Amino acid sequence: GYPNVGKSSLINSLKRSRACVVGAVPGVTRCLQAVQLDRHIQLLDCPGVVLDSGDPPAAAPLRGALAPQRLRDPLTPACAVLRRCPAQQVRGD
Repeated sequence: GYPNVGKSSLINSLKRSRACVVGAVPGVTRCLQAVQLDRHIQLLDCPGVVLDSGDPPAAAPLRGALAPQRLRDPLTPACAVLRRCPAQQVRGD
């Protein structure tokens, strides 16, 4: 799945314990981890995967592929977000 959508958090919720490390930035889960839910169900937690779709580079941060702190140019992705929003929503009308 995509980075930072809650894969590890969902597993922790189902397990009702802290079986997987979670964080607010992409890249916390570094490797595949098997978590035994019960005798019959085993869940796999994996790092987020973003396939190259040929979209412009500004799209990668929008999919959570890059941590905002690591962006060299935060304005380009911010402008891409604003282009997707209705003008009255941005203005606060």
